[in-house]
Amino acid sequence: MQQWIDTDLEAIIDKLPPHVAEPLADREDNAELLEVVLDLGREPEARFLNESYLISSEGVTTKKDIQYVIDRIGPFGGDNRAGIERTLHRISAIRNRDNEVVGLTLRVGRAVYGTIQIIRDLILTDQSVLLLGKPGVGKTTMLREVARVLADDVHRRVVVVDTSNEIAGDGDIPHPGIGRARRMQVPSPVDQHAVMIEAVENHMPEVIIIDEIGTEQEATAARTIAERGVQLVATAHGNTLENLILNPTLSDLVGGVHTVTLGDDEARRRRSQKTVQERRAPPTFDILVEIQGWNQVAIHSNVAEVVDRVLRGFPVAPEFRTMDGDGTVHRTESRRGAPAAAGNGGGRFESQPDFFGVRRATGARAPESPPPDTQPGVTHILPYGVNKGKLQQAMRASQARVELVAGIVDADLLLTTKNFYRRRTQALQDAEEKGKPVYVLRKNTTPQIHQFLRAISRSQASGGSQESVARAIKEAEDAVAQVDRGGRQAQLSPQGAYIRHLQHQIAEEHGLASSSSGREPSRHVVIYRR
Repeated sequence: MQQWIDTDLEAIIDKLPPHVAEPLADREDNAELLEVVLDLGREPEARFLNESYLISSEGVTTKKDIQYVIDRIGPFGGDNRAGIERTLHRISAIRNRDNEVVGLTLRVGRAVYGTIQIIRDLILTDQSVLLLGKPGVGKTTMLREVARVLADDVHRRVVVVDTSNEIAGDGDIPHPGIGRARRMQVPSPVDQHAVMIEAVENHMPEVIIIDEIGTEQEATAARTIAERGVQLVATAHGNTLENLILNPTLSDLVGGVHTVTLGDDEARRRRSQKTVQERRAPPTFDILVEIQGWNQVAIHSNVAEVVDRVLRGFPVAPEFRTMDGDGTVHRTESRRGAPAAAGNGGGRFESQPDFFGVRRATGARAPESPPPDTQPGVTHILPYGVNKGKLQQAMRASQARVELVAGIVDADLLLTTKNFYRRRTQALQDAEEKGKPVYVLRKNTTPQIHQFLRAISRSQASGGSQESVARAIKEAEDAVAQVDRGGRQAQLSPQGAYIRHLQHQIAEEHGLASSSSGREPSRHVVIYRR
């Protein structure tokens, strides 16, 4: 199923003053026009997909030009938005202190048929779906197509709550882009939550479509609707799921967050702090779609589970989808994700020179071979309880060839903090059982993360692979066991400075002494009793 676009561009060009409309109509790339800007005292500007240019050579915009447009469009509402009847175009006003219009933004509206092919299967599940994305990425366009498909193709009773007439266009007759879906206009943006409730109480919808949920009252109304068994498809302010969790106004859409104090027994059972953050209630929306581009999305198909993982600091792995020009949808399970930043780990920040240690369970299996699609020379790290923002910032500043992954199978090592390591969670047990080194930061700080990445860089520069590091660690552990059994000392194989540093730490952790002996390239570690 291919996309096709209904623009009705002539309707918006006809509303412009002649000295602006004529040069704009002569351009061959009008299909890429996004908006026209008229600001008092400035030259008119047209903004296209890949460029902006000044339209008229006849000077700046005057009050007469602005009034010319106002006289030919619909009335402005409380949100300073107006439209052109039977079209999807939107005109927004900028006013001065005297409430006079001194600027206009004429945004081209498009009905893009076929745009929801990438998430059509999710829409047809009867589950509530929330769309997120930055402005201009196509959220409203997708909502409009959702309304048409559910009303015309699936024959469901669909009601569109259209606050700014942006979904179904200006005027009393809705644009054909929403099909046979019914449209309820909203007198003022502050009344949107009341119209949402009115829609479900008076008109028996099976599906309600809502654009831009942005207040606590609207979030509460959405929950009320969902609890009555009506499918919701809506957009909200925010780019990602993590943005929504951290937004106190809208977090209720994904279940809300509250602080819980655990009892001593429960805290020990969870191996966590006594004060943790947990999801407060079931999410209003079952599925969350992050729109990353016109034909690219990331999907969280179980919002409740994903929110729980984010709050506990575990990695989240959305499904990525892209759509070709011919409508073919390609799906990819996330294998290069990273833990969310809103976990319950962390601690006080301070820097220490001795910044990390390495743990590997005695008797663990040898490291598994890396997946065939991993890049040679790149160290794949699974962060667990480490601040995601600090780690990504350090990666950008570092020369280390590293990449974050979402699962231990794809990882060369697991990076965690001392707080998280003490809890002995299942993730840590899985890493050690699979023979993957566990690197432990003493504190969750930027300096220690930088030191860790510099150590990785040194290891890569010296040609040391993760398998050689694992073998060196195993050799040190065997040497410790030998000395503990009564041996006088154990001499290890020659290694670079980075690996010798790790071997010294292993000896220290077992209460033994160690020293480096010999000269490069034969310098090696000797472990002995104190």
